[in-house]
Amino acid sequence: MEINILYLLTILVTGVIFVLGGFFVSRLVGPNNPNPVKREPYECGEIPFGEGWTRFNVGYYIFALLFLIFEVEVVFFFPWAVVLREIGVLGLIEGLIFLFVLFFGLIFAWRKGYLVWH
Repeated sequence: MEINILYLLTILVTGVIFVLGGFFVSRLVGPNNPNPVKREPYECGEIPFGEGWTRFNVGYYIFALLFLIFEVEVVFFFPWAVVLREIGVLGLIEGLIFLFVLFFGLIFAWRKGYLVWH
């Protein structure tokens, strides 16, 4: 299959023009009212204090990763539920095994104390 270089170059140039054009138009028509208050870092409505590069408890990251893992895994159940009649009993068993593994992962995280917010 032959690749049309001119076609790809046209798409690339068009994309770059759209991005740079968006930046230019935003700079051109956007308001510009600088003052010291607007230039301060904004952190969830709180006045920032201390250094920006501080260490956090690793438990926060583990909690976030566990949430992400279970959130992504739950998304896999939607297509499985849609085609469950087509894949039959074997598909049901495989889905239950998947759910069983997720359940034991949750029990493991619970027993290790990863779900306790300190």
